Amino acid sequence: MSPSERDAETKRTEVLKKLGHKGLKLDEYEKTISKEVVHPDNIHVHFTDIGGLDPIITSLRESIIYPLLYPALFSSTSSLLGAPKGVLLYGPPGCGKTMLARALAKESGATFINIPASVLTNKWFGESNKLVAGLFSLARKTQPSIIFIDEIDSFLRERSKDDHEVTGMMKAEFMTSWDGLLSGSDQIMVLGATNRPNDIDPAILRRMPKRFAVGLPNADQRFKILSLMLKDTKLESNFSIRLIANQTVGYSGSDLRELCRNAAMMPVRECMRSMADDPEAMAKAQIEGFNMRPLALSDFYEAEGSTLSPPDPEDEPVQPPPPKVVRETRTRIDEQESGDEYQSGRES
Repeated sequence: MSPSERDAETKRTEVLKKLGHKGLKLDEYEKTISKEVVHPDNIHVHFTDIGGLDPIITSLRESIIYPLLYPALFSSTSSLLGAPKGVLLYGPPGCGKTMLARALAKESGATFINIPASVLTNKWFGESNKLVAGLFSLARKTQPSIIFIDEIDSFLRERSKDDHEVTGMMKAEFMTSWDGLLSGSDQIMVLGATNRPNDIDPAILRRMPKRFAVGLPNADQRFKILSLMLKDTKLESNFSIRLIANQTVGYSGSDLRELCRNAAMMPVRECMRSMADDPEAMAKAQIEGFNMRPLALSDFYEAEGSTLSPPDPEDEPVQPPPPKVVRETRTRIDEQESGDEYQSGRES
């Protein structure tokens, strides 16, 4: 066994031990998958770190976390209750889907298997199917478990006659193993994230009854996001987060983060340039601390790559736009007919 393999084996054993699965007997395929198990201690994102998605967070807690943590509470009330076997987070890039998944892993207390498609692919015929079977058998042994697949459309896209035989067999194995969970009382859930839900196979969508549209934030949501991002930053006394929120129409959460990062660099640049020719002052500042000015609104307008401009005092106040709706996505996902047929339409 090579040093890297020993390190991976040690890490795998420690993670499973922390999760309360010490001495678990695994076959070679389950061991391969177990390297992708993520312990909550290694995740540093909480739901409180996510701004503007409160309704989705509340629903995730009530429909996923609580049934996994307190199964007796739900099973004693009705056989219809319990955590869904599949959940889909969909929407434009950079709006918080992966961040929601991380926070879910942190707070659910479940075994979180972050499985990239590359782990399930193998050059030898039939090995991919065995890895998929190993994925679900490991999830069953370590339940309650969450299997997370980011960019699920790239792995479980709609089947066609042009699919390679191995790819088709792997998808079939995945769905068969998934269906095997539906008849029992296993606490296992598949969580997927995508910005291209229309590419996902309809049979996969049917297995993900709980779906959350994570769209671009509106003005109020942007205000909450910016407030979280700037909470540890020293701001000018007249700084208006609301003004920036109203001006950033169409910005995603990641766009806002990059905007704040570029703006925060402005005081740093000024400080560094002021001491560029004074090594003694630089050395002194490294010991005593750098004295930088607070972040100003002008930094957001002058930052590198910024497309914002200062509002004209004579202009009317900027009104927040209505929330953006993921129209085509909702049409296909929410309007299902019996069987494999999906109707397309437009929202009024």
